[in-house]
Amino acid sequence: MQLTDDIDLISRRREQVYLLLAGFFLCSMTLLNIIGITKFVQLGPMALAVGVLPYPLTFLCTDLVSELYGKRRANFMVTVGLIMNVFVIVVLSIGNWLPAVAIDTQPPWQILQLAQQVTTPSGASVTGSVELYFLIYATTSGAVIASMLAYVAAQYCDVHLYHFWKRLTHGKHLWLRNNFSTLISQGVDSFMVISVTFGAAFLAGAMSLQQMLLLMGSNYLFKFCAALADTIPLYIAVHYLRRYLHINA
Repeated sequence: MQLTDDIDLISRRREQVYLLLAGFFLCSMTLLNIIGITKFVQLGPMALAVGVLPYPLTFLCTDLVSELYGKRRANFMVTVGLIMNVFVIVVLSIGNWLPAVAIDTQPPWQILQLAQQVTTPSGASVTGSVELYFLIYATTSGAVIASMLAYVAAQYCDVHLYHFWKRLTHGKHLWLRNNFSTLISQGVDSFMVISVTFGAAFLAGAMSLQQMLLLMGSNYLFKFCAALADTIPLYIAVHYLRRYLHINA
């Protein structure tokens, strides 16, 4: 009876920790999609979309799940994230397609009066009055599609490379598989997400090549620093969680 209770306790702990890691993973990804490129912030030499700030946490979560639960459950978490991305795009698109209420019943914040012409990330220019939702949709839908494409390439790449380095080093050198898998996959992510998000604006002449490269470089530099900084937290988390979850190295 005691053995059964211990097994149930360990099993419950493992599922709770997995749910917590998956929750942080999905929350960070959702924040990227919601706040996305609505604001750019300056961190030292880096110009970053505010949605990028929580994104490096997704790679820490995938590395932790890969280390503690294996490749299959890490890939499952990434697949759930992909489904969430598709759901966000569908909801945004439905909101854009549905007709707005009559002008006399619209709340005062639904229509904005523009003082000058504004170019959206899609390359389209708007003047005069514009719906608030149109601006939200214009600045998030492209970013969501871009992040989904980058997400598919980068996150699956991260899981695959993590286990590649783990096999190559026979389970040793945690820092190596953590950093090498993350730094490579985040390079893929940074290039794809900026290219797809701002590609239309660049082709329309609204953005210069220098601006594109600055965003790519800033994006990757931030993720590069975050990847190096999460090495110690990863070691600490793996050390204590292995004991807490009764997982052998």
